[in-house]
Order: sequence, then structure tokens, then C-alpha cells
Amino acid sequence: MTESNGNPAAVHGRAPHVRGLVLAAGAGRRMGGPKALVRRHPDEPTLVERAVSLLHAGGCSGTTVVVGAAAEEVTAIVTALGRDIDVVACHDWDQGMGASLRAGLTALTRSTHEGEGCVDAVLVTLVDLPDLTPEVVARVLDARPADGGLRAALRRAAYGGVPGHPALIGRDHWEAVVASATGDHGARHHFRATPHELVECGDLATGRDVDTPDELDASR
Repeated sequence: MTESNGNPAAVHGRAPHVRGLVLAAGAGRRMGGPKALVRRHPDEPTLVERAVSLLHAGGCSGTTVVVGAAAEEVTAIVTALGRDIDVVACHDWDQGMGASLRAGLTALTRSTHEGEGCVDAVLVTLVDLPDLTPEVVARVLDARPADGGLRAALRRAAYGGVPGHPALIGRDHWEAVVASATGDHGARHHFRATPHELVECGDLATGRDVDTPDELDASR
């Protein structure tokens, strides 16, 4: 569901102590510029605005956005949204998605958020998933509770059985993810080494990312 301006409409309740984490630091060289600033249509929001909005609509209690390339411009866009949004600068963003994930989790490990108390889990998504919906976010958030509670949770969306994003990572896993996140692998190494749940969402979206203008056009 979307509003008339192209933003996802708010349709789900809040998931206490779960914060959205948007990785939006890349330069988007194949796209011709940072994907965070791309619009699918001139009248639609940027991809980073859309990512923040769908996490909010899907139930996350606030969002943290990791910025790198075009950091000042991306920061200005997301902070203008007026929701509970933090921005984390990843200075080594050109090393890949792993650096962005490390920066986001490290910042959240050190902080709490007014009105929330401690963040027990993050729902990680990428900025370049144009058909992701709030319903996907809500389904991953609402999957069966993990043994050991939210802090022990480890699950991710799947599309036709293929793992994708978003991924829910409980706080108990953050240290190991930070230690293993390198290059463009993100949390992949930790998921491969650790039992986790796949939440099938192929009936709601494709989960495909876009790297080029042609791929973006095809996603409309």
C-alpha cells in the first residue's frame, strides 16, 4: 500500500525495541550516482526516503540510516522526514556493504533512543530494493519469537526460497556480525554459520536489488 506521493502508507503497529537500519552509503557507480538519491519517477520520493518510510510503515520503532557517498545530501533528505531518524556516517563506505553494516551496528551498540530504551534488534535493509513493501517488513517482524527472546532473533526474508532482505538481527548477534562483515558480504558469513529462520515473502515482492538505470526502469 502506498500514499499518493509514492511513499508507503503506515499500515502496521510498532514493534517495540526494533530499529530499522538502512544501508545507504554506496556510490552507485553503475547507476550513475548514489542510489540513495535516485527516484524511480520525478514525482516519487528518493530511494532512501522510500526505504525509511517503508520501515516505519512496516512497524520499526525508528530508523538509523548509514550514509557515505553524498553524505550531506542524503542526511539532509532523511532528517527532513521528521520521524525518529538517526544518521551514521561510514567513513570507509567504499570498502563495501560490510563497512556500512559495521558502522550502523557499532553506533547502535553505543546508543539508546529516547522513548524506546535499549534497542534489542535491528531490521536491516538496503536502499536499492524498489519493490520492497511494508507488508514484507511486518511479516519478518511478526515471525515466531526466537528462543531466548528478541535479542537472540536471527531471521531474514526469502523470495522463492532465496534469502534476501530485510534481515532481523538480535543484539546478541551484533558483535559476531561486526567481526565478520567484510566487503559486500554484510552479515552473510554470520547467517551461513548460524542457525536462523527464513520468512518466505515471495508472494509480496521479488526482493531484487537494482544496480543500473535499466534495472530501475524495469522495476516500475
